[in-house]
Amino acid sequence: MNFGKTSVRLYAVTDRAWTGSQSLAQQVEAALRGGVTCVQLREKHLDTRALVREAEEIGRLCRRCGVPFLINDDVEAALRCGADGVHVGQDDMAVQEARRALGPGKIIGVSAHSVEEALTAQRNGADYLGVGAMFATATKTDVHVTTRDTLRQICAAVDIPVVAIGGITEENLPELAGTGVDGVALVSAIFSAPDIEARCRRLRALAEQAAQTPRQRTEEL
Repeated sequence: MNFGKTSVRLYAVTDRAWTGSQSLAQQVEAALRGGVTCVQLREKHLDTRALVREAEEIGRLCRRCGVPFLINDDVEAALRCGADGVHVGQDDMAVQEARRALGPGKIIGVSAHSVEEALTAQRNGADYLGVGAMFATATKTDVHVTTRDTLRQICAAVDIPVVAIGGITEENLPELAGTGVDGVALVSAIFSAPDIEARCRRLRALAEQAAQTPRQRTEEL
């Protein structure tokens, strides 16, 4: 699958806390109709077998739309369900280990909170970076907010796609313009919406605007 900077423009990270009357698959399907460009299934409390069942259903939806489908952290589940790749945090499996398990054709994303972490991840073979949390968020309560300047420095230092994550909403997304970021990853801003498709259409337009500014290279800063 082709994967580049536009692939992370509007990146949906699932959270079943918002399912309500809809299944998670139905919510993902609505997000895809609304213009989501990448989907990550994040399930911290399912065993691998249950995760694979869910991933197979959501993966089919993503393939039908030509959208990359990733699993959070669980390489075994990604292999078993045929996902396009995984996203790992700094405390999860090392990039090199994930690459050995998944092979050269899969996508590996890595969380980064500093230029040093970003450069290390790129050097070790990451395909994209997730940087944040950019704003205070209820999804993760144990993280520090990453400054806009740090995001800008990371974008300037690496060549691979950078997606901002953490507390991003329709209201604050425009604040990311000018950082060089390639896209935004959202959880509740998508899945808590009464009309997910309509919300995603608005978020996609905002994400496109925020990503218009080209990156400044490090030597230009």
